[in-house]
Amino acid sequence: MQTRSGIKTTMIINERFVTYLNSLDSGNTRLLEEIEQEALRTDVPIIRRETQNCLKLLLALKKPKHILEVGTAIGFSAIFMKTYNPAECRITTIENYEKRIPIARANFLRAGMEKDIQLIEGDAAEALKSLSGPYDMIFMDAAKGQYIYFLPQVLRLLAEDGMLVSDNILQDGDIIESRYAVIRRNRTIHKRMRMYLYELTHHEQLVTAVLPVGDGITVSSKSSRKSIGGEQLE
Repeated sequence: MQTRSGIKTTMIINERFVTYLNSLDSGNTRLLEEIEQEALRTDVPIIRRETQNCLKLLLALKKPKHILEVGTAIGFSAIFMKTYNPAECRITTIENYEKRIPIARANFLRAGMEKDIQLIEGDAAEALKSLSGPYDMIFMDAAKGQYIYFLPQVLRLLAEDGMLVSDNILQDGDIIESRYAVIRRNRTIHKRMRMYLYELTHHEQLVTAVLPVGDGITVSSKSSRKSIGGEQLE
């Protein structure tokens, strides 16, 4: 299948289902549609339409007042979350790629959201250490091989009953393949993403669902109560 960016990928679910489900999409604001088209023309990865619709639902249910995003790119998802969150919110977003930072800032200005979205420049591993939180919702959409290393700080910053959403966790279906069936240059990312998924689904403070939406997302809820084998402990 050809994705909208023109890159050939493996479908996680049947292509006809994706096409039909996307045909039901009610669309976004004019500005978000413009930014999305600009991203597609310049091969900048943004959240897929299926993921966008899932995120709209999660925002409507959670109504987070403080959001942390790891991975800004050109600002599409930060503007998207601010637009579709029914609650007034502040968003902190982290980006390390210098060429995309000025574009993101310009897009925040276009949206009139520059006062509500704080962009932190630099490596997320260091930036996360400087934050105090807590955040009601954290959206992880940065370098996939780094998710597992970001996780300790992310969990520190995530509020009790907070929601962690991680994007692109199924890697166009590669995640189910043997390490040796994956292209050599992708094997480290493959290994680390499997470690990340295992940690999310077995962490004593997290309840996690892995969803085959877009390129796969996880939705995790943090609890102060620890569990062993599904049994809650005080």
